Amino acid sequence: MRRLVSAGVALVGALLLVSLFLHLVPGDPIDVMLGEQATQVDREALRRAVGLDQPVHLQLWSFTRDFLTGELRTSLPPFQKKVLPTIGTALPHTLLLALASMLIAVVLAIPLGVFAASRRGTAVDAAAMSAAAAGVALPRFWLGPVLIILFALKLDWLPVSGADSWRHLVLPAFTLGTALAAFLARMTRASMLEALREDYVTVARAKGLHPRAVLWRHAFRNALLPILTVLGLEFGALLGGAIVTEKVFAWPGMGTLLLSAIERRDYNTVRATVLVFTCCYVLVNTLTDMAYSLVDPRVRRRA
Repeated sequence: MRRLVSAGVALVGALLLVSLFLHLVPGDPIDVMLGEQATQVDREALRRAVGLDQPVHLQLWSFTRDFLTGELRTSLPPFQKKVLPTIGTALPHTLLLALASMLIAVVLAIPLGVFAASRRGTAVDAAAMSAAAAGVALPRFWLGPVLIILFALKLDWLPVSGADSWRHLVLPAFTLGTALAAFLARMTRASMLEALREDYVTVARAKGLHPRAVLWRHAFRNALLPILTVLGLEFGALLGGAIVTEKVFAWPGMGTLLLSAIERRDYNTVRATVLVFTCCYVLVNTLTDMAYSLVDPRVRRRA
């Protein structure tokens, strides 16, 4: 019940905030539809037709009703176009990109962080953390174009943009996964170093267990909770924060849809997209909480 209430509060807060920000943005959607040369009579008629003449609370009520019933339509012509089918087409592309980026990050970061922690203070540890720091520092809006120039234009190995095959997924997923892998590697190392100081690791070593078993079976499992927290938060952030990368690679996901709706002042599509982002974020964090009890039974007992 607490999670349901928290999810409801998050959704309502997101809807109110995005509606407030939309009304603070300069520009009139009527100008987008008719142009600045339209007569005042035509402008007022269209404003009434799309409901922009109503108070904000009535607009929010109409939006919520239509969103829940699946009848929500775009704020701009063509008026008959429903929003939810458009989101249903874009959302799988964003989920695919987020999952691929997360997979790349986990494959790169977990072994690197564990390896660095097991060799603390050595040249290997310093090199691994230096690489991680460089990955965190590289901005995605710079890394994406560089990868396009190198692998698409110079080497002609991968396509520049689109989403027609798995080859189109490689560059945007690597762009997002690199920054996440660098941050996750540093978190994994810190969590592993704390776990390796615990008494149960000393006991396991005293029993003569193989170093690999001590490292992965005992230390790594107990270091997973903070790692899972970061994975959950970052996966939710990837769903809503891949806007720049999607734009750079012309990936037809939710980020591209949101930017297009903002440019066209399509308020209904903007609100609906933000609500879907919020729902995904809440769902991912709930699943992360459930994963805690699977990794560490002590969490289940405390709950």
